[in-house]
Amino acid sequence: MTQHRLVLVRHAKAEQGGRDRDRELTRRGHADAAAAGEWLAANGAVPEAVVVSPARRTVQTWEAAAEQIPSSPDVRYDDRIYDNSVDNLLAALRELDPATTTAILVGHNPSTHALAVRLAGRAAAATELGEFPTATLAVFDLDGEWGELPDVQARLVAVATCRAGKGASE
Repeated sequence: MTQHRLVLVRHAKAEQGGRDRDRELTRRGHADAAAAGEWLAANGAVPEAVVVSPARRTVQTWEAAAEQIPSSPDVRYDDRIYDNSVDNLLAALRELDPATTTAILVGHNPSTHALAVRLAGRAAAATELGEFPTATLAVFDLDGEWGELPDVQARLVAVATCRAGKGASE
Protein backbone atom coordinates (compact mmCIF):
# COMPACT_ATOMS: atom_id res chain seq x y z
CA MET A 1 0.00 0.00 0.00
CA THR A 2 1.10 3.53 -0.68
CA GLN A 3 1.32 5.96 2.20
CA HIS A 4 0.35 9.58 1.71
CA ARG A 5 0.08 12.52 4.07
CA LEU A 6 -2.94 14.82 3.87
CA VAL A 7 -3.14 18.11 5.72
CA LEU A 8 -6.55 19.76 6.00
CA VAL A 9 -6.34 23.49 6.77
CA ARG A 10 -9.18 25.80 7.69
CA HIS A 11 -8.49 29.35 6.50
CA ALA A 12 -7.31 31.91 9.05
CA LYS A 13 -9.45 34.66 10.62
CA ALA A 14 -11.26 36.75 8.00
CA GLU A 15 -13.09 40.06 8.08
CA GLN A 16 -16.86 40.01 8.37
CA GLY A 17 -19.34 41.44 5.88
CA GLY A 18 -19.13 42.11 2.18
CA ARG A 19 -19.27 39.55 -0.60
CA ASP A 20 -18.33 36.18 0.91
CA ARG A 21 -15.88 35.17 -1.80
CA ASP A 22 -13.99 38.48 -1.46
CA ARG A 23 -13.56 38.51 2.34
CA GLU A 24 -9.92 39.12 3.25
CA LEU A 25 -7.88 37.99 6.22
CA THR A 26 -7.65 40.28 9.21
CA ARG A 27 -4.24 41.32 10.55
CA ARG A 28 -4.49 38.47 13.06
CA GLY A 29 -5.49 36.13 10.23
CA HIS A 30 -2.35 36.96 8.26
CA ALA A 31 -0.20 36.35 11.33
CA ASP A 32 -1.97 33.09 12.20
CA ALA A 33 -1.63 31.84 8.61
CA ALA A 34 2.11 32.52 8.77
CA ALA A 35 2.20 30.62 12.08
CA ALA A 36 0.48 27.71 10.30
CA GLY A 37 3.23 27.74 7.67
CA GLU A 38 5.86 27.71 10.41
CA TRP A 39 4.10 24.72 11.99
CA LEU A 40 4.03 22.87 8.66
CA ALA A 41 7.75 23.45 8.08
CA ALA A 42 8.71 22.52 11.65
CA ASN A 43 6.64 19.33 11.60
CA GLY A 44 7.66 17.89 8.25
CA ALA A 45 4.34 18.56 6.53
CA VAL A 46 5.75 20.32 3.48
CA PRO A 47 3.57 19.50 0.46
CA GLU A 48 4.23 18.72 -3.17
CA ALA A 49 0.66 19.70 -4.03
CA VAL A 50 -1.88 22.13 -2.59
CA VAL A 51 -5.57 22.44 -3.42
CA VAL A 52 -7.07 25.78 -2.40
CA SER A 53 -10.52 27.31 -2.50
CA PRO A 54 -10.43 30.38 -4.76
CA ALA A 55 -12.03 32.55 -2.04
CA ARG A 56 -9.77 35.46 -1.12
CA ARG A 57 -9.34 34.38 2.53
CA THR A 58 -8.18 30.86 1.62
CA VAL A 59 -5.81 32.15 -1.06
CA GLN A 60 -4.32 34.60 1.45
CA THR A 61 -4.06 31.84 4.07
CA TRP A 62 -2.07 29.67 1.70
CA GLU A 63 0.11 32.56 0.49
CA ALA A 64 1.07 33.53 4.06
CA ALA A 65 1.72 29.90 5.03
CA ALA A 66 3.72 29.21 1.86
CA GLU A 67 6.18 31.98 2.69
CA GLN A 68 7.27 29.89 5.67
CA ILE A 69 7.97 26.60 3.90
CA PRO A 70 11.13 25.66 2.00
CA SER A 71 9.57 24.58 -1.30
CA SER A 72 7.29 25.64 -4.11
CA PRO A 73 4.53 23.05 -4.39
CA ASP A 74 2.11 22.73 -7.26
CA VAL A 75 -0.93 24.87 -6.29
CA ARG A 76 -4.38 24.37 -7.79
CA TYR A 77 -7.38 26.61 -7.10
CA ASP A 78 -10.58 24.61 -7.20
CA ASP A 79 -14.15 25.96 -7.02
CA ARG A 80 -15.29 22.66 -5.53
CA ILE A 81 -13.46 23.55 -2.33
CA TYR A 82 -15.41 26.83 -2.11
CA ASP A 83 -18.66 24.91 -2.69
CA ASN A 84 -18.05 23.57 0.83
CA SER A 85 -19.23 19.96 0.70
CA VAL A 86 -17.31 16.89 1.81
CA ASP A 87 -18.09 15.14 -1.49
CA ASN A 88 -16.55 18.04 -3.43
CA LEU A 89 -13.42 18.06 -1.24
CA LEU A 90 -13.01 14.34 -1.80
CA ALA A 91 -13.51 14.74 -5.57
CA ALA A 92 -10.74 17.37 -5.71
CA LEU A 93 -8.38 15.22 -3.63
CA ARG A 94 -9.02 12.10 -5.72
CA GLU A 95 -7.54 13.96 -8.71
CA LEU A 96 -4.14 14.43 -7.09
CA ASP A 97 -1.21 12.90 -8.93
CA PRO A 98 -0.59 9.43 -7.43
CA ALA A 99 3.12 10.34 -7.10
CA THR A 100 2.24 13.15 -4.66
CA THR A 101 3.34 12.09 -1.20
CA THR A 102 2.10 15.08 0.82
CA ALA A 103 -0.85 17.29 -0.08
CA ILE A 104 -2.60 20.19 1.62
CA LEU A 105 -6.20 21.26 1.18
CA VAL A 106 -7.05 24.81 2.29
CA GLY A 107 -10.77 25.24 2.74
CA HIS A 108 -13.73 26.34 4.79
CA ASN A 109 -15.96 25.05 7.52
CA PRO A 110 -18.12 23.12 7.85
CA SER A 111 -16.71 20.86 5.09
CA THR A 112 -13.05 20.89 6.17
CA HIS A 113 -13.96 19.87 9.71
CA ALA A 114 -16.53 17.36 8.46
CA LEU A 115 -13.94 15.70 6.22
CA ALA A 116 -11.49 15.54 9.14
CA VAL A 117 -14.19 13.89 11.26
CA ARG A 118 -14.97 11.41 8.49
CA LEU A 119 -11.33 10.44 8.07
CA ALA A 120 -10.57 10.30 11.80
CA GLY A 121 -13.70 8.45 12.79
CA ARG A 122 -16.32 9.80 15.14
CA ALA A 123 -14.65 8.71 18.40
CA ALA A 124 -11.28 10.29 17.61
CA ALA A 125 -12.88 13.37 16.15
CA ALA A 126 -14.90 14.13 19.25
CA THR A 127 -11.84 14.20 21.47
CA GLU A 128 -9.02 15.33 19.20
CA LEU A 129 -10.50 17.56 16.52
CA GLY A 130 -12.60 19.82 18.72
CA GLU A 131 -14.46 22.61 17.00
CA PHE A 132 -11.83 23.33 14.32
CA PRO A 133 -11.47 27.11 14.69
CA THR A 134 -9.75 29.30 12.10
CA ALA A 135 -6.10 28.47 11.31
CA THR A 136 -6.54 24.89 12.48
CA LEU A 137 -4.97 22.03 10.63
CA ALA A 138 -5.37 18.27 10.85
CA VAL A 139 -2.66 15.94 9.58
CA PHE A 140 -3.52 12.43 8.40
CA ASP A 141 -1.39 9.55 7.24
CA LEU A 142 -3.30 7.59 4.61
CA ASP A 143 -2.68 4.01 3.56
CA GLY A 144 -3.91 3.87 -0.01
CA GLU A 145 -4.15 5.99 -3.12
CA TRP A 146 -5.65 9.47 -3.47
CA GLY A 147 -8.19 8.05 -5.89
CA GLU A 148 -9.48 5.68 -3.18
CA LEU A 149 -10.49 8.43 -0.75
CA PRO A 150 -12.34 8.19 1.61
CA ASP A 151 -12.07 4.39 1.57
CA VAL A 152 -8.50 4.27 2.83
CA GLN A 153 -7.14 3.72 6.29
CA ALA A 154 -6.53 7.18 7.76
CA ARG A 155 -4.62 7.87 10.95
CA LEU A 156 -4.89 11.30 12.57
CA VAL A 157 -1.32 12.19 13.54
CA ALA A 158 -1.66 15.84 14.58
CA VAL A 159 -4.13 18.63 15.13
CA ALA A 160 -2.91 22.18 15.65
CA THR A 161 -4.60 25.54 15.99
CA CYS A 162 -1.99 28.08 14.96
CA ARG A 163 -1.84 31.45 16.64
CA ALA A 164 0.87 34.03 16.02
CA GLY A 165 3.06 34.73 19.00
CA LYS A 166 1.52 31.89 21.01
CA GLY A 167 2.67 28.88 19.05
CA ALA A 168 0.22 26.19 18.14
CA SER A 169 -2.06 24.46 20.56
CA GLU A 170 -2.31 20.74 19.94
